[in-house]
Amino acid sequence: MTLKEFRKKKGFNQKQMACEIGVSASYYCKVEGGFQNPSYEFMAKLKKRFPDVIIDEVFF
Repeated sequence: MTLKEFRKKKGFNQKQMACEIGVSASYYCKVEGGFQNPSYEFMAKLKKRFPDVIIDEVFF
């Protein structure tokens, strides 16, 4: 499952997902689009907000 698929499964658009995680919408879009690697902080925030996410599955 990709980050985009995970987001859609949760029913969020990119801006809403960025807000839920606590990152800027532009940064989130770059990560989801594969233009920027996610930082450790990004992955930690995602995991904290969505404990059911499998980080290895989404990013690696």
